[in-house]
Amino acid sequence: MRKFLGVVTGLVLAGTLAACGGASTDATQAGSATPAADAPIKVGVNPVPHGEVLKYVKDNLAAKAGLNLEIVEFTDYVQPNTQLDEGNLDANYFQHIPYLEEFSKGKGITLSWVAPVHIEPLGLYSKKIKSIGELAQGAQVALPNDASNLGRSLKLLADNGVITLKEGVGVKATERDVAGNPKELKFQPLEAAQLPRSLEDVDAAVINGNYALESGLQPATDSLLLEKGENNPYANGLVTVPAKVGDPRVKKLAEVLQGPEVKKFIEDKYKGAVLPAQ
Repeated sequence: MRKFLGVVTGLVLAGTLAACGGASTDATQAGSATPAADAPIKVGVNPVPHGEVLKYVKDNLAAKAGLNLEIVEFTDYVQPNTQLDEGNLDANYFQHIPYLEEFSKGKGITLSWVAPVHIEPLGLYSKKIKSIGELAQGAQVALPNDASNLGRSLKLLADNGVITLKEGVGVKATERDVAGNPKELKFQPLEAAQLPRSLEDVDAAVINGNYALESGLQPATDSLLLEKGENNPYANGLVTVPAKVGDPRVKKLAEVLQGPEVKKFIEDKYKGAVLPAQ
């Protein structure tokens, strides 16, 4: 979520941050300096699938591409961005554009999207029912509580006829935008990382693909509902700070991550649970 030669793995537990302000003066100066082309590039990831994809790159593709890749693992969706903003990382790879925009606006920082890599279809899971038709009247359904994934979760339910949403809200929906709820479902927003554990206590939960995989769920076979990959705006990709958008190491890593070898690795390893973005 491993100790291996040349990789720095830092396990950071999810928690509430005391402060998430802009980058310090030192970090800003470090970000604007031009690094050597062979300098290590430190990338923050969630362990699955992002860390696994980067480990494949490190073990099989990095040397040929001239990349000295260091991987730092985080178990939450907050620290990879704050550590990048503070100059402790060169890039991260764990998020989609809607989350990046929401986070940047909420924390008052500026990060830059570089390139899409893969899609993790969002799914509805349950340990109590075997099909969506078994969802009982008044059932409790847990949802991710960050705004981008909350709206995405409600849209998944609406696209499958479980609820209806106010016209035009789309993926920006909140619980207040639910126009029709024939089963009177009770929604329980939780931190995304907590959702797999919530399956013991709720009737169903909408879980992000990475956390589903980490908990042993197989999206293609275990989900009651699953997002489609076609025209999906939630591709996870490489992100950096504005000063490093032109960094040749970042550009080279983006090129490798979008290359045919990584695409084949994703297809072979995840068998539809994770989809190449291109």
